[in-house]
Amino acid sequence: MEILHIHFLSVFLFLFSSICIQSVFSDSGSIGINYGRVADNLPSPPQVVQLLKTQGITKVKLYDTDSTVLNAFSGSGISVTVALPNEQLSAAAAANTSFTDSWVQSNILPYHPNTKIEAIAVGNEVFVDPKNTTPFLVPAMKNVYASLVKYGVASSIKISSPVALSALQSSYPSSSGSFKPDLIEPVIKPMLNFLKETGSYLMVNAYPFFAYSANTDTISLDYALFRNNSGSKDANNGLLYKSLFEAQIDAVYAAMAALGFNDVKMVVTETGWPSKGDENEVGSSAENAAAYNGNLVRRVLTGGGTPLRPDEPLNVYLFALFNENQKPGPTSERNYGLFYPNQQKVYEIPLTVEGLKGASPTMDETEVMAQPPRKLGQTWCVASEKAGEEKLQKGIEYACGEGGADCRAIQPGGTCYNPSTLHFHASYAFNSFYQKNFRQSGACDFGGAAYVVTHPPRLGSCEFPTGN
Repeated sequence: MEILHIHFLSVFLFLFSSICIQSVFSDSGSIGINYGRVADNLPSPPQVVQLLKTQGITKVKLYDTDSTVLNAFSGSGISVTVALPNEQLSAAAAANTSFTDSWVQSNILPYHPNTKIEAIAVGNEVFVDPKNTTPFLVPAMKNVYASLVKYGVASSIKISSPVALSALQSSYPSSSGSFKPDLIEPVIKPMLNFLKETGSYLMVNAYPFFAYSANTDTISLDYALFRNNSGSKDANNGLLYKSLFEAQIDAVYAAMAALGFNDVKMVVTETGWPSKGDENEVGSSAENAAAYNGNLVRRVLTGGGTPLRPDEPLNVYLFALFNENQKPGPTSERNYGLFYPNQQKVYEIPLTVEGLKGASPTMDETEVMAQPPRKLGQTWCVASEKAGEEKLQKGIEYACGEGGADCRAIQPGGTCYNPSTLHFHASYAFNSFYQKNFRQSGACDFGGAAYVVTHPPRLGSCEFPTGN
């Protein structure tokens, strides 16, 4: 009887796992990308469209309405968000709609719907615009919308405006999120009212990199990069945050809720991590950029929302498509791209559901029972370059000994013995242990000496195992 019970449980768990795998992406979010052009060495717009297609990207955000670019996207099937720049806000906010009528006639109607324009960003981070264009924002948004209505395209094109996190007075803990008092009555409430009435969403630009770089003494890098970490508990509501990104997003949700706007949705129109920076830009590196963007993509495409809004899928636009060599400011500003201008990748990360799938993971039975239906894409565990030799050695000894990892490949004569370095051998051993334990949370830690990556580590002929 006991044997039959165990057999039945095994069959049940197998079938339950199959259901999880089939239904996992049903409530997933979307990944888009920002296509900036502040550079003199970028490929032509038609070449860019082909690049996006090969990468499976179906959503793009622009910073203008350049005719060459919009024509290139015609018939591509890629949804496009265009922008009315800050310098045109005062004209767009006039008492009548003559300017916005003309703007829509020139910049929207000739292209849409062959070019799938799905949204217009009216201004960009207007509250920090040194030219003080904030008073014009909501009137401009209303006029653009009125012009879209006049020409019969308002039902298919949303109107919003990207807001920087600097619009918040408070963001920690997330539940205390609030907007700056001087913005609330003049612009925040009218804007949120407009978004609610038109069925649109709030556009938010969120960069955990800035918060981490300025607060390395209090913010853990693992927390900023979506790596395994103990998390941060919100003392007000008990919610546990395992990433700074989600904490930032929930601070905005809390700020909206505090004003009575619980039902306005959100799209993250910019987020990213630089692959290079100045000496004082702590954390800027290709390794960290790959970790942040790769883990964020995985987080978005495997479904689910934030701790505060678990049923709201995350919709995110990565910043940015290319490194842009003419952007002013610190070195990081020119190194947010996923691609070099020659269309080669700066680093390897998945961008689509197909890219995430890899080998179907095997979940521990208790994890299948405890977790909601959700399939994790393939991940690997590697040793941190910052971990000391003693910690790495102890990690290897545990993984290959008591931990039961298969370390034969890193023995002398093994397929992964070379390069014979402590760091490489530790990475192989840590990953073997991680895969053996079904990629469970906590299986890639080794006292802070390891972290999870979303692209397969490989050197020469050595391939890291991917588990069963």
